[in-house]
Amino acid sequence: MDELGPLPGEFLSSVDIILHGGDLTSPIVLDWCEQFAPVICSTGNNDPIPDPRMDDTQILEAEGWTVGMIHSMEGQFRPVTDLQQLFPRKVDIMVSGHTHQERLEYRDGIVLVNSGSITFPHHKEARLGTVGLLIIEPGRVTAEVFPLGETKGSPNPGIRLYLEIENGEVLKAEGPVMLATSPEAG
Repeated sequence: MDELGPLPGEFLSSVDIILHGGDLTSPIVLDWCEQFAPVICSTGNNDPIPDPRMDDTQILEAEGWTVGMIHSMEGQFRPVTDLQQLFPRKVDIMVSGHTHQERLEYRDGIVLVNSGSITFPHHKEARLGTVGLLIIEPGRVTAEVFPLGETKGSPNPGIRLYLEIENGEVLKAEGPVMLATSPEAG
């Protein structure tokens, strides 16, 4: 991470907690992240070495919101009711990784966030990529995914996504954010 310059460390030192969607490839990444903030991590398909700091599914309670994190939401376009089954209880925000593609949705009252990859965006070579930021308050959540910067000779392929929700109502959405309600959600 240090090879990509100061931006990753500067960003991570500005947050209260780091949610890592997996594919660390080495526990050294957790060690590096923990110098900036506490880390919660889901186990990725490229994480062959078990680490007690990782688990397949993570649940976090914050300001009245339940955040669930899992490495992969394969078939992420399936109904939210199916995605809820990936978690041991109902969640309001679903965080995932795996695809290295940034994605932000608000579907059937659930926020779905994939921040892409800070170091391997869009499955390109190692370079600066995208990060996500959740600001969680009682009754309100702001989710943003954005390019962290540029690596010389390797442009950042990431795009900015922004979503602001208060009491179930979308206040603001920017970028290609998916907003949908399925017929069965009423």
